Amino acid sequence: MSDNENGLQNSGDGPGAGAGSGVDEAEGPPKWKVVGPGLVVAATGVGAADMVATLVAGSQFGYGLLWAVIVGVILKIVLVEGAGRFTLATGKTIFEGWTSLGRWTTWYFGPYIIIWGFVYGATAMSSAALPLAALFPGLNLTVWAIAMGLAGFAMVWFGRYSVFEKITAALVGVMFVTVVGLAIIAVPNVPNMLTGFIPLIPEGGVIYTLALAGGVGGTITLAAYGYWLREKGWHTPKWMRVMRIDNSMAYVLTGIFVIAMLIVGAEVVRAAGVSISAEDKGLLELADVLKAEYGEVVGTGFLVGFWAASFSSIIGVWNGVSLMFADFWGHLRKKPAGHPDTLTGGKYFKFYVLWLTFPPMLLFVLGKPIGLILAYGVLGSLFMPFLAITLLGLLNGKKIPKKWANKLHTNIALAITALLFIALGIQKLYSSLAPLWGG
Repeated sequence: MSDNENGLQNSGDGPGAGAGSGVDEAEGPPKWKVVGPGLVVAATGVGAADMVATLVAGSQFGYGLLWAVIVGVILKIVLVEGAGRFTLATGKTIFEGWTSLGRWTTWYFGPYIIIWGFVYGATAMSSAALPLAALFPGLNLTVWAIAMGLAGFAMVWFGRYSVFEKITAALVGVMFVTVVGLAIIAVPNVPNMLTGFIPLIPEGGVIYTLALAGGVGGTITLAAYGYWLREKGWHTPKWMRVMRIDNSMAYVLTGIFVIAMLIVGAEVVRAAGVSISAEDKGLLELADVLKAEYGEVVGTGFLVGFWAASFSSIIGVWNGVSLMFADFWGHLRKKPAGHPDTLTGGKYFKFYVLWLTFPPMLLFVLGKPIGLILAYGVLGSLFMPFLAITLLGLLNGKKIPKKWANKLHTNIALAITALLFIALGIQKLYSSLAPLWGG
């Protein structure tokens, strides 16, 4: 790599920072800083559902699936690096790349991002409301959920990227201190942990293995990484090394966080002999166990960490996926790359922020229509295989400069990732369709 690929310096943030937006690239060598888009995408990808999945796996299998967590971290590094590399090497967004693969990508992504946003909006708001309703029972869950949606809406609607990034970093700090601190208090059994590095699948643990290796920290926001690179002002190949450091460090941090949750499941929940629900409410049940085992302060502190993980997902999705939608809609309207309508604060961006916030509130009153939930589950089960397969297409051949195209080992890693996500996607697809045959 050339000398000018070393380091990181913020060349611009806020609406439209980056290529095609009128913001000049920073002069001098880029210099890496701790807080960057990688931390944002990692924090957004790890929410309450991931915490529960890891907790339940730890409570049922102890440290037996620790190796799957490590594999999952490596796969996310490979996947997000691929998305970032394509953006930096070509100057194109991930959606521009997808459209180059054929119209089928638009036919899939269009319905997906609309249905996904509607259902996810309600799910995310409810998740962030759960710990607050437990901490402050004077207000019911629906009121807290609406408050969380409005708070996320205000931060993204009025905030600059730099502010959003700092808030996310603060939430990550709360998450990290709370959960890792809890793992230390739980006193992990180190000899047992070491056996967890042996890649074995416990009896009845296939689904949990897939979930930990492929599901934790994996959402549509992985594909949003390139958009956050642009917002940060990293938009040419000279930022390639910085991007790789940023991405790797962020997912190492994620790995430590997930391992900490596995320790809590293995040492606290399993020892207590209780069963934790495989839903967000399972974290409330954990808080009760912690209060009984370690006292009110520890249990309350965990609820704060639970809220931080959930709220970081809200503002991350409200920002990153809105940028993806704005790019998608701009292409349908045949807007040129970098058009103000397609950037942060543009009318397409604002439309999707509104879409994520207000229509989903209807679901608090109406419940979740089974047809919508089925469509959400089916489309969602296909997204990660879609991302992995399309990255294989984008990072080889003429769609990327030869210097930045995949090497053999990268293709192997991405192919393994694609196969894992296909397997996980089939399992999720089966689960999503189960209601149709009474499953």
